[in-house]
Amino acid sequence: MECCCYYSFPKPSSSSSSTILNFQGVSSSVGRRSFEKTLRPGVLSSPLSKPFLQLNDRFQPFVYRQSSLYPPLRTYKGPIFSEAGKQGWDFGRFLKTLYFFNGLPSPAKFFEFLIEKLSGSSSSEPVKAMDNSSIILVAGATGGVGRRVVNILRKKGLSVRVLVRNEEKARRMLGPEVDLIVGDITKESTLVPEYFKGVRKVINAVSVIVGPKEGDTPDRAKYSQGIKFFEPEIKGDSPEMVEYIGMKNLINAVKGSVGVQSGKLVYGFEDNSSSELTWGALDDVVMGGVSESTYRIDSTGGENGGPTGVFTGVVSTANNGGFTSIRTKNFSVPEDLSAYDGLELRLKGDGRRYKLIVRTSSDWDTVGYTSSFDTVEGQWQSVRLPFSSLRPIFRARTVSDAPPFDPSQIVSLQLMFSKFEYDGKLNPTFVEGAFQLPVSSIRAYIKDPITPRFVHVGSAGVTRPDRPGLDLSKQPPAVRLNKELGFILTFKLKGEDLVRESGIPYTIVRPCALTEEPAGADLIFDQGDNITGKISREEVAQICVAALESPYACDKTFEVKSVIPFSEPYTVDPENPPPEKDYNVYFKTLKDGITGKEILERSPVAV
Repeated sequence: MECCCYYSFPKPSSSSSSTILNFQGVSSSVGRRSFEKTLRPGVLSSPLSKPFLQLNDRFQPFVYRQSSLYPPLRTYKGPIFSEAGKQGWDFGRFLKTLYFFNGLPSPAKFFEFLIEKLSGSSSSEPVKAMDNSSIILVAGATGGVGRRVVNILRKKGLSVRVLVRNEEKARRMLGPEVDLIVGDITKESTLVPEYFKGVRKVINAVSVIVGPKEGDTPDRAKYSQGIKFFEPEIKGDSPEMVEYIGMKNLINAVKGSVGVQSGKLVYGFEDNSSSELTWGALDDVVMGGVSESTYRIDSTGGENGGPTGVFTGVVSTANNGGFTSIRTKNFSVPEDLSAYDGLELRLKGDGRRYKLIVRTSSDWDTVGYTSSFDTVEGQWQSVRLPFSSLRPIFRARTVSDAPPFDPSQIVSLQLMFSKFEYDGKLNPTFVEGAFQLPVSSIRAYIKDPITPRFVHVGSAGVTRPDRPGLDLSKQPPAVRLNKELGFILTFKLKGEDLVRESGIPYTIVRPCALTEEPAGADLIFDQGDNITGKISREEVAQICVAALESPYACDKTFEVKSVIPFSEPYTVDPENPPPEKDYNVYFKTLKDGITGKEILERSPVAV
């Protein structure tokens, strides 16, 4: 299949020593026969008797037909010997560029640009803001804490999706309109990746089911009392399957969607990891210019003597040119970076201003979401470019009606050094001649302050079953019966460790005994896994939702209970409800790295 596009290129003057080709009847010093022999039949043709668009006497149009018979060329990685202003336009390099990227600019867009340039019109409408909407996934949404979490999120007007095993039960409990996916965290095959697209945060309230051996009363009186008052047993899947294997499956399912705190390496070389992309030169030769650039790998040019990629070349304004760039081939699968807030480049500056261009369309000639950045000469530096700063640009002009940037559909990246900024402005640092920009990495990042992306509801007591010297008679039933209940607390702790090791920004809430009492009582937050007591399920749900927005809760593990003794019921006067809590007051007291495992790690007893 062939595609046909019309373009204009500089017609060399009669005094030029360059080969002159015959486009649209222009005389040739080489001859059409040898030209056609070089390019193979059908590459160039001229169906028009006269030029249909001519900006001035230096431009003549021709037709290029791309054929699938011609294989793409490899990236040139050799040295560049040309000098600024002394090169002639290289038609062969133009063709190599097209072959490498397997595409041509859209003729319609090209002529829209030319007409706009001739008319001098440009848009002054503001750029559309990004759509920052996101979905909060609630796992275990039909449980005592989970369903309350869903209700609180809905009242806040937030987007909620629930992961449940029983669809009928979930719709009956949460309403027929609930955004629902059916899956079982103990069965990895049920956690289909498509289910988690758009999910940015997770509250996990899944827990192994513990119930009375003799069964409960019709009004679930034993459930309301807690296992302190009846002989318990595991109902359904084992603690190992739910608390450990299930946690591993859930983390793997959502990790790509919610992101990791250290970011995601998109390109480059870092420590023992690397992510290489296929870069090709895309210079002003496509517009008739003579600038030339390349991408190469310098095996020892990195910041610490390791490898780095280098964008290097010579830029010239001859023939109305003035830009060089390197661009990746389209990714085979779009890169989804929607869990992150921008791209961070680690590079060695030269004092010039460059551009990063991100494309979300696989078309050759399309809007590029662009941000300029300045560099410091001779210094390695990190440059952060928020996705919110990317402007929709087409041929150096802002496209006011472009769709918002979609970080889930990134198909190519481009680095550019250009004379031009946007909308008629010039690059204040532009200088003709040679340049060199080492870029060791491009990484997606999460902006500060980082807030939790994964809130997990665990349990107080998880480190106590094997704690030396502990008086079990004074401990809750789950601690005393850990072995009889399938090592429930042991596997809850192993599940917690998976969360902490995942790299996802997290909060682990360890409630004491859960009750059906209303929220509102004063609370005690503690760390080290030492307290006992009770707390309302409604209160735990509110703590989980609050933690999602608090940087003080990030990467913290803590226990929580009410100040009300277990033996005293807690009630609320509907006419005089307690004031809403500012949970940040509690989160600010928490410290990093305290889990209660410290005592176990100093002990020879293994968990």
